[in-house]
Parts: sequence; structure tokens; C-alpha cells
Amino acid sequence: MTTAIIITLCILLLVAYVFDLTSAITRIPSVLLLLLLGWMVREVSDFMHINIPDLTPLLPFFGTLGLILIVLEGGLELEFNKSKAKLILQTFLVALIPMIGLACLLAALFNYYEQIPFKQALMNLIPFCVISSSVAISSSKNLKYSDKEFVVYESSLSDILGVLFFNFISFNSVINMQSAGHFSLQLLIIAVISFVATIGLAYLLSKIEHHIKFIPIILLIVLIYAISEIYHLPALIFILVFGLFLGNLDELKQLKWIQKLQPKEMDKEVEKFKELTIEATFLIRTLFFLLFGYLMKKSEILNTDTIMWALAIAGSIFVIRAIVLKLFKVHMFPLLFVAPRGLVNILLFLAILPEKKIPLVNTSLLTQVIIIMAVTMMIGLMITGKNTDKNHKNSKEEKPAEVEILPEQIT
Repeated sequence: MTTAIIITLCILLLVAYVFDLTSAITRIPSVLLLLLLGWMVREVSDFMHINIPDLTPLLPFFGTLGLILIVLEGGLELEFNKSKAKLILQTFLVALIPMIGLACLLAALFNYYEQIPFKQALMNLIPFCVISSSVAISSSKNLKYSDKEFVVYESSLSDILGVLFFNFISFNSVINMQSAGHFSLQLLIIAVISFVATIGLAYLLSKIEHHIKFIPIILLIVLIYAISEIYHLPALIFILVFGLFLGNLDELKQLKWIQKLQPKEMDKEVEKFKELTIEATFLIRTLFFLLFGYLMKKSEILNTDTIMWALAIAGSIFVIRAIVLKLFKVHMFPLLFVAPRGLVNILLFLAILPEKKIPLVNTSLLTQVIIIMAVTMMIGLMITGKNTDKNHKNSKEEKPAEVEILPEQIT
């Protein structure tokens, strides 16, 4: 039995790797193929009467671990300097405004048509309003550099802002100045923790000479995140700060205390750490979507009670996104279509307390929205394929040209 499980997992992960390799060519989001593959495993196991224990409790575990690694990977990828200031502000607003606007619009609709209290509806619908970086970043590989850069910034910020927004609504029974003050205090505490922990972890990374050095760092990151979550602190901020710090050491070389970390030697270690993070992210993300696909039921996908709401939510996402992109003078295509839902949305949905859940906002609705958004993104990227960088060259020679174009796009 153990051998069969090992063989099955290896085959599934290798197939998932093929999906990842070919997604840039086929423009089929790997998340769709992973969900389909997981669902097929469920159908085959049921057909062959293979008894598999309930794997539902594993979903939040892989989801949380995946979210940590995805935000860490995003932080390591992002460049943080003066030349990126306009882009960062732009992507911050493009991530935040549609999220809050869409959540409030949907909550108002549920309040009007379903007679659901606005705050409860808002809590249930925020998970549908966040762009999933786990899907967006992997799907942007074949875009030209400036578009890919925009997607990485926007989706990474959307993950963090979405979690903050959800926690603020769900952990405060009443939204007032007191709750806003408490939330601001939490942000201040996590900012201090982020600074201290980032310096400490960076120091360890530069000083550990043992041949095993990256796994303990990742374990410490997960530990700090978990402890922060116990006290309802916005722990993803720490993950992003740590990733940004390591990924932008060259920008901080002029600081004396940074020189003690030997940044030139540190860059080599950071590159190795980044490679390990990327591969670990692929593994956990793959297992998560395979598991979610396995847990999907045909009745949930074809649920006629929720399909109209799913289409309405997807339509609202694109309408509001188009308005915001136009407002901030961002070229519409193909960025309009790169707003997928995935890991972070499922994780936020699972975090809703049972007594606060709305019957209509169920797994069927979430699954349908994820599939609709992924299919739309696939079709959109295929149609606008001429705008992608076919040679997929993100070399240093190309980047300056793209960076020079960005200020013109955002003024």
C-alpha cells in the first residue's frame, strides 16, 4: 500500500511538472489541469473501490504553507527602489480598489436579494475578491516583461491586502474607530516583529556554515508566521518584508549595518535560497490544487443553484477591473484577463467560521468562480497572444528598456 501511494504521488507530481512546462505554450492555466487531474484521481479511486481516508483536514495545512511560500517567492522576485515607486503605488491601488469595491458591491447585492446582514455577507464574499498570486504569477510566464512585472506586484499585494481586509472584518464584531485603532496597533506590532525577525534571519543566513542552512530558515519563517497568526497579527507582512529585504540587498549596500552581512557573499546564498523557495512553492502548490481537485464533486461543479451567482461575480470582477485599469491608464490587454482565483481564495473561504457562513456561498460557488476565471484567463491570453514575449527573454539587457517604458504607462 505504501509503495502504491509513493508511485501514485510521484506520477501525479511529474504530470504536474509537465503541465507547468507546457502552460507557457498552450496558455492553459496549470491550475485547471491540476484540478482536473485531482478530480480524475477521485473518480478512478471510486470506480475501483479504493478506500482513501478523508483528506479534507490537509487542505488548510497545504494552503497555509503554500501561501507563505508564494508570498515569500513574490517578495524575493520584487525589485524595491525609487524607479519602481510609481509602479508599486499603481499596483497597490489597482489591487486594493477593485477588491474593496467588488466586496462591498456583492455584499450589498446579497443584503438586498438574500436579506443577509451586510457585514456577514462582506465576510463571506471577500474570498472571491482577491487575485490569487499562485495562479497569476505562474500564468504570466509568457507575458512580456513589463506585464509580468505588473502581475507579480499586483497579485502579491492583492494576497496580502485580501488577508488583511478579511481579518479586519472577521475579527471585529463591530467596525468603528476603536476596531480601526486596534488594527493599526496590530500593524505596528507586526512591523516591529518584521524588522527584528528579518535582521535576525538574514544574520543567520549569512553566518550559518553548516551544509544544511536553508530549511531551518524556512522553518523559522513558518514558526514566526504561525505564532503571529495565533495573536491575529497580519503575519503575511513579515513574509513580504523578509522576501523584499533579501531580494533587494544591492539597494541597501550603502548602509553600514548591511555591510556587516557581507552583501556580495550574501547574494550567492540568497540566490540559492530563492531557487529552493521556488521549487518548494511548486511542490506545495501542486499538492494543494491536486487535493482540492480530488475533493471536488461533480454535483458541486454543475450546481445550478449557484451558477448564476458565479457568472455574476465573474462578470463584476471584469467590469470593475476594466474601469480601474482605464482609470489608472494601464493598457487593458492582456492584463484585464489576468485576475484568477485560486489558493488564497480557498484558504480565506475555509477560514470563515461555520456559524458565520451563508448557505449560498458554498464550495460550489467558489469552485465555479475559480473555474470560470481560469477559463476566461486562458481564452483571453490566447486571443491577446500577440502581445506576449514569444521568445520569453527576461534578460538584464531587456529589462532597462521595459523599465523606461513604465513611467509613460502610468502617468
